[in-house]
Parts: sequence; C-alpha cells; structure tokens
Amino acid sequence: MNDPRASNDESRLLDTIGQLAGGIAHEFNNLLTAIQGYTDLLDDSSEGEAGKQAHLNEIRLATRRAAAVTRQLLAFSRKQFLAPRAVRTADVVAGITPMLTRLIGETIDLKTTASGRGVVMADEGQLEQVLVNLVVNARDAMPHGGSVAIETSDVVLDDSHAARHPGVPAGRYAMISVSDTGCGMDKETERRAFEPFFTTKSTGHGTGLGLATVYGIVKQSNGHISIVSEVGRGTTFKILLPVGAGTAYVDDPPAAARAPSKGGAERILIVEDEDMVREFVSRTLRRAGYSVIAASNPVDALAIADREPMAIDLLVTDIVLPDMKGPALANELRRRRPDCRVLYMSGYTADVIVRQGWHDGKMEFLQKPFSLETLRSRVREVLDRAAAWSTAPLLRGPLNP
Repeated sequence: MNDPRASNDESRLLDTIGQLAGGIAHEFNNLLTAIQGYTDLLDDSSEGEAGKQAHLNEIRLATRRAAAVTRQLLAFSRKQFLAPRAVRTADVVAGITPMLTRLIGETIDLKTTASGRGVVMADEGQLEQVLVNLVVNARDAMPHGGSVAIETSDVVLDDSHAARHPGVPAGRYAMISVSDTGCGMDKETERRAFEPFFTTKSTGHGTGLGLATVYGIVKQSNGHISIVSEVGRGTTFKILLPVGAGTAYVDDPPAAARAPSKGGAERILIVEDEDMVREFVSRTLRRAGYSVIAASNPVDALAIADREPMAIDLLVTDIVLPDMKGPALANELRRRRPDCRVLYMSGYTADVIVRQGWHDGKMEFLQKPFSLETLRSRVREVLDRAAAWSTAPLLRGPLNP
C-alpha cells in the first residue's frame, strides 16, 4: 500500500524543482535578452563612442548578474571557494555603488552612509554578491519606487547583548545594514525568508535562492544576519562581521581605485577545450605582453612541451579536459619542466574539486567565470609567488569527475 506521506513529499519536491527551474529560466532569459540586445546595438553604426561604452557597461552588468545566479545554486550550501582577505566594508560598498545604482533603476533612490572603519577577513566578491542580492530584493519590494539605504558602521557588543542574542558572541563587529521603504514582510514570511527555494514571487519570477545565498555567505564568513520588517513600512537587514584580529580599524582614507595589474614577458601554455574561453584567455594574456601558446587538449599540450625549446613559465589549464584531467596534465608537464608553475581554471565548485581530490590546499585556482582583470591579476600573482612550484608535491587523487 502506498504511503500518502511519501506521495506528498514527492509532490512538494517536484514543485520546488519546478519553481527553481522556472525562476532560473526567467532570470537567464532576461539576462540573455539584454546581452543579445546590447550586442546588436553595438553593431549599429549610428551609435557614437559614448553610446557604445554605455552598451558595453550594460553587457558587463548582465554577465555579472548571470554569474551570480549560477553561484546562488550552491552558495547557500556554504561550499563555494572563498578567498578571504582584509577588507573594509565601507570600501566594498563604495566600490559597488555605481553598479547598484544602475541595477535598481531610476524610480528608486539609493543612499549610502559609510562611517565604519572596521576591517574584516572576508571574500570581497562574495560581500558584493550579498549587497547585490539584498538590493535586488529591496527593488522587487518597491515596484512603484522608493528608497534603499546602505549603511556601514562599527559596533561593539557587550556580554549583556550576547546573552539576549544567543549565537552572537560579544566583541567588535563591522555592521552593514540595507533598508528599504517597500512592502515589508509579515511574521511568517520573515521567519522563512532565508529558507532555500522559499519565495513570495509568482512562478517563474524568482528562484528562492537570493536570501538563502546571503545567509550562506554571511555564515561562511563567520558573521550574523537579522531582519527587522513591518508590513507596509519596509525591511532592514543587518549583517555583523567580526573585526579581524590585528586589523581592528584603519585610519587611512579609502584606497583609490585599484591600479590595473601589470603584465609580463613570461611564456605561458594555455590548455582549454572550449574554443571561446581559450581564445579569450590567450588574447588577454598576449595583450598583457606575455608570450602565449595554446592547446585544446592535453595530448597537444604535451607535444608542444616536447618540441618547444624555450622555457614554459606557467601552465594555465582547465581541470576537466578530454582524455586527461588538468592535474594529471600538470604532473606530466612538470616531470618535463620542473620549474613550470600551474594555475587551474574550472567552472566546478569547491565541493566537487575537494571531493575528487584535486584540491590539496596548495593548488592555485581560478573560478569560472572570471573577468579580464581577474585573470591578469591571478596570473601575475602565481608568477610572482616566492615559493617555487618545483618544491611542492605533485597532486594525487582520483582524476575523473
């Protein structure tokens, strides 16, 4: 006899999968429409240089949002790669404000107050994703316009506060708050807001992962997040990130825009089976001054290494390749060229890479998708690193995805 509870569970699972698929399809179709449309506008000969630059900015914004959607599928599970470093939350907010302004549109007023000097150990890109998700959530709560306020400040929580809020230890924190004047949440919605796949939007208009992603990133960064909301009066999200030991506060003014990473003259071997990615990586590094040779598969890459008389300073390789995986290729190449360093690329997440035994804590890794500047910066970092790759142990472990 069939258990009706099992049937109900299956039905709820199918509804969840359908909601997720519909939401992702809706988001990607919108983003792809924008990318295709602005690409077509670039071909319009009547557009001046200013117009073309504006179109490129919109394409860049759409691709960043598309990358964020794919990260949302796994971020709430707290298994993505993080690259924590000392960052000031006020600087993160200042850096992403122009993008947020374009994202919310003309009917919503965005205000920022960056008074905090606290420095936290966090992944800057993930903090940016937190802000994007919260601002998009606020925008959707104000279909007829309104305002969003982002504030950073320094707070010190004493023992009495910690006693009233279990799970939030006393100490110094950098706070980020995001407030809106939108429709607000009732208590049931507020209680479930961070649940994966929970959404109040209609089918096809939300993945239910935005706030779950925020929650996962904050928790993975050893932080805390809370909600204060009232129906008809708006919502405020408050994030507390522990101030990094030894870097409690900084008194210097916010750093100017980062200087572009420098190039070099080293010789780089690129191995990537996706033609468009291989061409993008090759062109980017050639424009930075490097000598570049490229192959679409490990067999051709090893043949190049065997006949190439000059040194190969760096191998940039995808992890999953036909016939031979990236770590196995790196091992073979370094037997021939012991001084060659390695930078891995992959669209796989940290969970898959660690589970397969590819990540031993020493490998240099670049998560797809990545920007031109991120690629140039990571290549330069690996080449400049003091510890020679030749002294590191070869990677071991299973090589099949």
